[in-house]
Amino acid sequence: MLDTRTLKVDALARVEGEGAMTIEVRDERVDTVRLDIYEPPRFFEAFLRGRSYLEPPDITARICGICPVAYQVSACNALEDALGLEVDTSVRELRRLLYCGEWIQSHALHVYLLHAPDFLGYQGAVEMARDHPDAVKRGLHLKKVGNQLMEAVGGRAVHPINVRVGGFYRAPSRADLLALREPLQRALDAALETVRWVGGFDMPELVQEHPFVALHTPERYAIEDGRLVSSTGLDLPAREYETHFVEHQVEHSTALHAAMDGQRYLVGPQARYTLNYDQLSDLARDAATAAGLGPECRNPYQSIVVRSVELVYAAEEAIRLIDRYEPPTRPYLEAEPRRARGHGWSEAPRGLLYHRYDLSEDGLVEGCTIVPPTSQNQASVEDDLRRFAQAHLHLGDEELQWRCEQAIRNYDPCISCSTHFLTLNVDRKG
Repeated sequence: MLDTRTLKVDALARVEGEGAMTIEVRDERVDTVRLDIYEPPRFFEAFLRGRSYLEPPDITARICGICPVAYQVSACNALEDALGLEVDTSVRELRRLLYCGEWIQSHALHVYLLHAPDFLGYQGAVEMARDHPDAVKRGLHLKKVGNQLMEAVGGRAVHPINVRVGGFYRAPSRADLLALREPLQRALDAALETVRWVGGFDMPELVQEHPFVALHTPERYAIEDGRLVSSTGLDLPAREYETHFVEHQVEHSTALHAAMDGQRYLVGPQARYTLNYDQLSDLARDAATAAGLGPECRNPYQSIVVRSVELVYAAEEAIRLIDRYEPPTRPYLEAEPRRARGHGWSEAPRGLLYHRYDLSEDGLVEGCTIVPPTSQNQASVEDDLRRFAQAHLHLGDEELQWRCEQAIRNYDPCISCSTHFLTLNVDRKG
């Protein structure tokens, strides 16, 4: 007679989105692990059809309230590729500055409010704040500075309104940005303290074997653009993405899975860090070394340290960009509509975000493809969970539930972007 043991989590807290996970165990062997994304498809790719080429940056920003800049910049890169626009260096630098604000607020949110409670044994940030009020205040301060930077450049922190194809509707003055220099310096100090803090957390051992994929530029850490590189040797421009990366439907999810040359892969902070370690600033590399990281990071539990190192880089980079800032002569370039296909991407806080647009002669969107980070990571996350669950089947239901939730939060999944709390079923038989 088979003995069945079921573990069910009705709501996985501290992730963005809704989904479920099922683990099936037969004779003490993990047979199946599924991340079930049951949130209905949101059809952004469909209702962009027929829209003007100027509209996708504002519409796609609504896919995510945490990382709207990523959608705006990827859309602009793809549409400018289609339209043959080469924006000025000053505009590109301003986009990078805006993106630094998003990295700061998003990483601070994840590190302090979503992930740190797992390592310290709390149900959430509210409970953690009772014993660690200074840490939570530090995290909220970091997030506030990131929001202020997004407001100054993008017009507002949530779904910025100043970004457009060809540049910005309005360029901030030098005085507007210099006013943020002192808050950013304090944020840099807070980010360095963040790395020291999380570097002291007890990290379970788990080694990832997936290929890493990230954008890369030789001269600096890739954020707003670059070429795609992988740990398997790929080095591609955006137009060649779909020759190696294919999305496919899986039965248990409304979100598509992506594969690179037929194999699962991982995007996000660990991939960026490992593939771009030499492009980090000296300060960020020194902070990583002091926290116990080497040039490569393949333990997903250390992702919280990598995000903290990127907090240091983003704050330092924002200060550098502000010190060199001169308002662009033209805040944006106009484009002549034409029939074309354009490809673009950028590094969202959670990883590579790819856009492709097909335009008609009059500049209307005839088709588009958007591939967000979480759907690219989903197959690799399932594989990591399979190995993790197999190694921890000896745990009781409550402890196994806690550990599985923490393992999922290592990846900071944004499930809404893939298609909002997790249902976990463990079916043990034999």
